[in-house]
Amino acid sequence: MPAKKKSVSQEPQTLVEAVRYFSDPDVCLAFVAGLRWPDSKPVCPHCDGLEHSFLTTRRIWKCKGCKRQFSVKVGTIFEDSPIGFDKWLPAIWMIANSKNGISSHELGGARAPAGRSPRPVARPDRRRRGSTAR
Repeated sequence: MPAKKKSVSQEPQTLVEAVRYFSDPDVCLAFVAGLRWPDSKPVCPHCDGLEHSFLTTRRIWKCKGCKRQFSVKVGTIFEDSPIGFDKWLPAIWMIANSKNGISSHELGGARAPAGRSPRPVARPDRRRRGSTAR
């Protein structure tokens, strides 16, 4: 079974806390599974079966009725998204906790600096412009 959801007192209060909180894939899975299946019993989206096994290494369930695998994303707006919940959930947290709304520019600017490409580094084997030495 996926990890238990953290208590309410540990839920994020700032964007930095939200990014840290949702950086753990097990926390993301437990959070979204708790929203999707409030009674903590995942339901197979293919056959509505309640008997399943959880594959912890892949974070998916396997239905014992139809033998198909499903994740918490199946049947949601996140299903075809290659972006993980570690990126989606802080963005949703930011939108939900914004008093006056948020633009896509602000949302894109809130990414961690690691998401941006570094400045190009000058190559020592090349001459600088305007240099007279040969």
